[in-house]
Amino acid sequence: MIRRRATKASRPRPSRHGRHGREGRSPVVRPPLLPLETREERFDFTVGTAAEFLRSAWPELRDVRFEVAAMPPASDDDGIPRWSVHADQKLIVLYRLPIERLSHLHREDDLHRRMMIEGAVFRAAADYLDRDPWDLGPERFRYF
Repeated sequence: MIRRRATKASRPRPSRHGRHGREGRSPVVRPPLLPLETREERFDFTVGTAAEFLRSAWPELRDVRFEVAAMPPASDDDGIPRWSVHADQKLIVLYRLPIERLSHLHREDDLHRRMMIEGAVFRAAADYLDRDPWDLGPERFRYF
């Protein structure tokens, strides 16, 4: 005599599920939604936070304005500048597109992009102060 195991009767799917067991899509997400913040806003925020840190750490930078522009003005020089320093106007201008597109990241993620932008802000501030960028960090990191 062969005994068969009792199998559970499969539960019928609720009517809201489609053929493949998934719910139907809502009309709210049919068109792709815009991101909550744009690349420009993230770039501006990162530059602003790095500039505020530098202003709080260096009294020479407290009156300096940090501005963001899309591209540098056209010039005949070799290369594309990532920033320009105007010491007489107390102004540092960072160019978003060259920083974002010409910098090579070894890992494409938000953290490394933010570190790359902050590095450009630190190098521009060091250029303004005529110092090494590594000198701009706080005292607690100098012994590493």
